[in-house]
Amino acid sequence: MTLTATRTLLDEAHAGGRGIGAFNVVHLETAEALIAGAEDAGLPVILQLSENCVAYHGGFDPIARAMLTAAEATPARVAVHLDHAEDPELAFRAIDAGFGSVMFDGAKLDFADNVAQTRRVVERAAAAGVLVEAELGEIGGKGGAHTPGVRTDPAEASAFVAETGVDALAVAVGSSHAMTERVASIDLDLISRLADSVAVPLVLHGSSGVPDETIIQGIAAGLTKINVSTHLNSAFTSALRAFLAENATAVDSRKYIAAGRAAVRGESARLLALFASTGGVT
Repeated sequence: MTLTATRTLLDEAHAGGRGIGAFNVVHLETAEALIAGAEDAGLPVILQLSENCVAYHGGFDPIARAMLTAAEATPARVAVHLDHAEDPELAFRAIDAGFGSVMFDGAKLDFADNVAQTRRVVERAAAAGVLVEAELGEIGGKGGAHTPGVRTDPAEASAFVAETGVDALAVAVGSSHAMTERVASIDLDLISRLADSVAVPLVLHGSSGVPDETIIQGIAAGLTKINVSTHLNSAFTSALRAFLAENATAVDSRKYIAAGRAAVRGESARLLALFASTGGVT
């Protein structure tokens, strides 16, 4: 099956008042697991490739091509997204490669510079029919700093969307990246006010630290795209450790990596169903 446009999946979820999972790919086995999870759940999924992951693989092409090839080979509806690109040139490369969406992360810039750089990416993406996500209000956990007091202002969000033309907005509402315990709280009232302030889908980054029931409340308040990375990485690593503990003489890496892949498959299917449960599922 051909790739599904990210815009199509987000628009459907947004209109239906439900969430959609956007899960980060770390290596080929992750992509395989996430696609299999989508097949098991009978639901669409967004595969995400981060700037950090590109650096880990030594370049964009190897992992990007693997993701695209895997996504095109499944009957599931799969979109491919570039996550947290601070370099506009990387966003342009993903656009040219056939990604359905890119996230330009200018949250560390001041408002005017963020607008200018984001607009530059939007103009290039629009010509190719590619959706652009941007971030306003830096989300904690990046750069070694957890800043729980940072929040996205609804009035500023409205101005930012109007001035840049972005198609989705990642907002700071209390979550933090790279959390391994699911104990974070998010500001549901702020999410509702943000959803009232902008017409585009809202994105929750740092969802790994947010409990299931709180994510569901966040979706009901107005979130659409739910990004998950660390939680799924933890599932992979826990399964791998358990396999090695039970099979101390194992040397074939495919066997223990397969255990991690199976764990991510199951958990991603569960999360996709959870996020879609708030609204009507199609």
